Amino acid sequence: MSETLRGGVIGAGVFGTYHARQYARLPGVALAAVLDPHPERAAALAMPLGGRAFTDLDAFLDAVDVVTVASPAPWHTEQALAAVKAGKSVYVEKPIGIDVAQAEALAAEAARRNLVVACGHQERVLFQVMGLFDIPAQPLRLEAVRHGTPSERSLDVSVVLDLMIHDLDLALALSKAAPVTAEGEGAILHSESWDVARSEVTFDDGFTAIFDVSRAAEARRRTMKLVYPTGELEIDFLTREFRNTTGFPLNPDFAETPAAKDTLGASIEAFLAAVRGEAPRPVVTADEAIRALDLALAVEQGLSPA
Repeated sequence: MSETLRGGVIGAGVFGTYHARQYARLPGVALAAVLDPHPERAAALAMPLGGRAFTDLDAFLDAVDVVTVASPAPWHTEQALAAVKAGKSVYVEKPIGIDVAQAEALAAEAARRNLVVACGHQERVLFQVMGLFDIPAQPLRLEAVRHGTPSERSLDVSVVLDLMIHDLDLALALSKAAPVTAEGEGAILHSESWDVARSEVTFDDGFTAIFDVSRAAEARRRTMKLVYPTGELEIDFLTREFRNTTGFPLNPDFAETPAAKDTLGASIEAFLAAVRGEAPRPVVTADEAIRALDLALAVEQGLSPA
């Protein structure tokens, strides 16, 4: 592996653009290639950042050392597995896939080859810099709201796999318990799958989590309330502010940290550090992403029309 890693991005859309710019700016890595079925889109993204445009997957994989998969979600696992089979560590945008068995096959292949698979659940970075994972207690209840305004992006999956999966991952990271039931209501408004959903998930230790998501709202909203035996923690992910009555110390200046200001950059830096052997793991591992996917699919199955 070269001293400067050659980064490649699959997908020249909005998220692919974010990842390509990170590879172009971060130390120890350079944007080498962008793959997209539309050659003009690949070239428009790659060339100003010093990379090459590709439409052929095999040729693309020959030109890179690490890969970001930022294509539409139904392609995530298949393209990530192709990268792993070519000997490349891979960062997969969330969700890691749409099928648990396929995602498990990806994780197993990466483990067999001693390669890193990371997934883009970036809110974990905020929890890390807040110090939330250092609280020596588990929450009793979680209430998460994640609303977005109508968009043409990510309509190939439900709002559960598009938006709710962020908060499902955070709930799983906060609790050592296993989810046992998932029930709720949803509505299909402007796509072929759930656009609005509200689900209550119970865990085997009594922990309860309520998730309220919409991609048809009038305004964006990203909040979470955590109830602990000693008090409550309320977080606004948009303003990066929180109110804490738990008695557990948290970092009041977390929003000013470089990681909080650029969660994607921090997440990719951790991925690259794991690839180089400088860190034991990325921010979110393949196994953790699979747990979030498994729970998301269970939530979908538990939804009834509102």
